[in-house]
Amino acid sequence: MPDEEIPRDVRWAVPLLVLGALALAVVWFWDRPTILALGLVAIAVAVILGLLYLGLSYNGPRSKLYGLKPVTSRMPAVTQPKGHVHFRTKMGWTISVLLLYFVLANVYLFGVDQSTVIDLFASYRAILAGAQGTLMHLGIGPIVTGSIIMQLFTGAKIINLDLTDDQDKGTYQGTQKVLVIAMIFVEAVPQVFGYLTPSASVVASLGAASPGNGLLLANAIIIAQLVFGSYLVFLMDEVVSKWGIGSGISLFIAAGVSQQIIQGTLNWIPQGGAGTVISAANPPSGTIPKTLWFFTHYSASQMAGGGWEQVLLRQPNPVVALVGTAAIFFLVAWTESTRIELPLSHAEARGARGRYPLRLIYASNIPVILMSALLANVSIVTILLWSNPALSTFPLLGHNWLIGSYPASAAAAQAMGVSQTQPLSGGAYYLSTPNGLESWLLPILNYAQYGSFLYKHTWWQGLVHVLVYFSAMVGGSILFAKFWIQTTNMGPEAVARQIEATGMQIPGFRREPRVLRRVLERYIPVITVISGAAVGSLAAGADLIGTLGNASGTGVLLTVGIIINLYDAMGREQLMEMNPLLRRFLGGET
Repeated sequence: MPDEEIPRDVRWAVPLLVLGALALAVVWFWDRPTILALGLVAIAVAVILGLLYLGLSYNGPRSKLYGLKPVTSRMPAVTQPKGHVHFRTKMGWTISVLLLYFVLANVYLFGVDQSTVIDLFASYRAILAGAQGTLMHLGIGPIVTGSIIMQLFTGAKIINLDLTDDQDKGTYQGTQKVLVIAMIFVEAVPQVFGYLTPSASVVASLGAASPGNGLLLANAIIIAQLVFGSYLVFLMDEVVSKWGIGSGISLFIAAGVSQQIIQGTLNWIPQGGAGTVISAANPPSGTIPKTLWFFTHYSASQMAGGGWEQVLLRQPNPVVALVGTAAIFFLVAWTESTRIELPLSHAEARGARGRYPLRLIYASNIPVILMSALLANVSIVTILLWSNPALSTFPLLGHNWLIGSYPASAAAAQAMGVSQTQPLSGGAYYLSTPNGLESWLLPILNYAQYGSFLYKHTWWQGLVHVLVYFSAMVGGSILFAKFWIQTTNMGPEAVARQIEATGMQIPGFRREPRVLRRVLERYIPVITVISGAAVGSLAAGADLIGTLGNASGTGVLLTVGIIINLYDAMGREQLMEMNPLLRRFLGGET
């Protein structure tokens, strides 16, 4: 419907204006900001209240989200191709976007003191497809987080939208874009409070141009760069989805993880960085160079006295990580090809038969992406509650070791041999990702020698950490698998309607959606649970064993699935090029 025809209750404007005035008054009396700072806060408050007004004031028969149409219909978007896009063109766009991603991942943020950067996403870089201190610092985090929220709200019927209806689906996608932009700001703004520190020279230069506002302007420039980079990622994903092959998000994840695996295998630079002397305490970072160094510099007695342990189990990139990464590749490839096939026959055309495949990984890898992104957000929140100057004073939650504690400073973290984002206690510790066998198995087997890897925890607390993390990954993946199936029309009822619409039926059963649904209910709910448990177990198991380049089990799992799906998609595209009549059947142009 046109914007002017959207029914609204304008009485919502009054309480929202009062709320905005109160918010600005609280900011003014609490912090006494400069006029420029207050102006920026006023703009943010106006945008938030404007979106609230558009949603709450909608007075029509459909979801409140239809009130956001004046915004969602005007947002920048990539144009959908009007006809069939040739395979070469799709490959060109896909490769171009991938190259642009690598370029952006090497463009460092202007005005940031790179020596003081604290990476909030350090443990989840593989799945967030980002690069520390660059335009890709946030990676796909805002996109995935926005998708999680929309999936949960839709699945729980908090958002009343029927995704089989074209108008509701368009509203859902438009609202998701608005939410993604909101999450970009939510994740970008906290970065400038102690994690992406402006350089002193930039602050001084801006302070000379605008006295008293140097730090504020420097932080605003950093936030603007983060927002630009994140929204560019969002548009790049749309380009690949509409003009390329596969999904942009999946492509970025696979590219980042592949880079980490190659570096973890072949990197000859010492663990301490370029220019440092290679030694047993500072070996080459890659598995192969590290193994060769120990074999050529250690005698048989030295290998037996600790060399084998260094090569096989100790970081960086032990041989067990290489074996574990290879095992995950083969396991995921096998599970991706395992399926149950339901026989189908055409109700009118005799002899026309087919099969409906139900893959073992029925919910794909999406549940483990969502679960890992959820844990990433939990990690970020606990870091902010512990170390952020404002949030650490929050009653009960702020600086509470039960929620999560972290090293007090960079020097303290270096003395412990960890990063500043490594949780040391509380719920954040038990939900954090283990870093290979060294971080839990060796302390359990020999606590006297390796107990320091547990950060002053006892061996049984280390075991509880492993059990809690594994259970959270498996249980969360199962829950997200169920939500994903229901919100993407992959449940028994939706699949029954799809099969019935094609004129097919299961031999021996009546051609009726209710009958088909009852048959599918024997398989789909069970396979959904097995699918979520399988991907969660594979990802968590790989983290416990360790992966090359610290790519994480989730990253390796996703990369294998992405590569397989990309290969299948390229095969379908080539098939449509050879036989244009197959385009309609395979979802191409009509």
